[in-house]
Amino acid sequence: MAKAKPVARLSALASTAHNARLMARARLSDMYEWSEFVDKPYCVHELHNLRIAAKRLRYTLEIFADALPPFSADAIEVLTRIQDELGVLHDSDVLIALLRLCLGSYDAGYNDALRNMKLRQGKGRFQVPPDLVAVLLDPAARPSADERYGLERLLQEQQVTREIQYAAFRQYWYALQARDFRRQLLNALDTSGTID
Repeated sequence: MAKAKPVARLSALASTAHNARLMARARLSDMYEWSEFVDKPYCVHELHNLRIAAKRLRYTLEIFADALPPFSADAIEVLTRIQDELGVLHDSDVLIALLRLCLGSYDAGYNDALRNMKLRQGKGRFQVPPDLVAVLLDPAARPSADERYGLERLLQEQQVTREIQYAAFRQYWYALQARDFRRQLLNALDTSGTID
């Protein structure tokens, strides 16, 4: 997960409203740094970082709601939806990865599957608890033919569901861009005081 960048020019002598605006602008900038991945449906890690950045911006707006302009409340609803849609997408990605791991472990063998899982984790993909990996790769827990068929069907269905979830998120994102959500929020942050 990407770390939040420090916020420049905060001052203990400045008003809460001034500092809140600085923080909100910084978190908005952080979120839009991940926007280039909106059209890349399989950049799972980056889309998750977009979700985290939206969550940070949302929390900033919620914490400082009393010190920020009224448009912030509308922005919180937008950010909640972005966060929810990307969260559901991420949950699907994790489930798909786990199903592939489970099904692949019986095709490739325990050691190959474990090595592949460690390689994926090393590249900053999914962090799967080692206990769960052990259960998924346990040869004694090998599914029957009927169970394997069910898992394969679930994997196929989840992949279709993920495509639908991604399309819904992307459509919502571009609807926000069409209404210039970013500019609206920046303008709202500037309404009650100038940030130089």
